[in-house]
Amino acid sequence: MKQNVTLSLDRETVRKAKILAARRSTSISGLLAEHIEALVDADDAYEQAKHVALALLDKGFHLGGSRGVAREELHER
Repeated sequence: MKQNVTLSLDRETVRKAKILAARRSTSISGLLAEHIEALVDADDAYEQAKHVALALLDKGFHLGGSRGVAREELHER
């Protein structure tokens, strides 16, 4: 379901937006909707990537080393 949004812009911006929209065979509303949807999608993708990255950091990484000798064995007192 779509919902209308009211936006106030100065006259010169509206004039230029109408020209731009006409060049792209759409309306000002179409231009704005497309850009806002792209912003929302990008933000959603960022949040998902952030969640995955933080989960990987919590899990940790095995870098191939081994713990063969305990610290106490190296530093006998």
